[in-house]
Amino acid sequence: MAKLVFGMNQSLDGYVDHLEMPTGPALFRHWIEQVRDLTGSVYGRRMYEIMRYWDEDRPGWSAEQREFAAAWRRQPKWVVSRALTSVGPNATLVEDDIEAVIRGLKARLVGEIAVSGPDLARSLTDLGLIDEYRLYFHPVVLGRGKPFFAGPRPPLRLVSTDHVGEDVIRLTYVPA
Repeated sequence: MAKLVFGMNQSLDGYVDHLEMPTGPALFRHWIEQVRDLTGSVYGRRMYEIMRYWDEDRPGWSAEQREFAAAWRRQPKWVVSRALTSVGPNATLVEDDIEAVIRGLKARLVGEIAVSGPDLARSLTDLGLIDEYRLYFHPVVLGRGKPFFAGPRPPLRLVSTDHVGEDVIRLTYVPA
């Protein structure tokens, strides 16, 4: 049975904004390995549109960026959206009955499936489908933006803490 994991970079005050939190070399390496090891990813529309950046090679990319893109492209993706009419390579559009689709993925696949996007994570949390939350705290305070938890924080139990990269602390929680 697969495990559904919601993890994102966030500020100390709980906001997610990929443009405001630069990823240093060690943290980027962590993300490459994380993505490489995934069984797949479930995306909300907005996060998927951001991640589509990795679908096409860019001339100025480093070897690490090319490695991340290759890992991202290889993994299957399920995109939850009623607004999109199509999705890119190696992706499946999920328009209806998200609960049945996600429960089916968890039942038939093995490994970790990443959940990407706070709004999607809220919906999946409300359905009791997320098995683990990974909060990657960066030493910045934004004071605005999209919160990691798009709704009330579910009851959680801390299971581990890790130093990841140059100055990031990862807290891993499971539902209490």
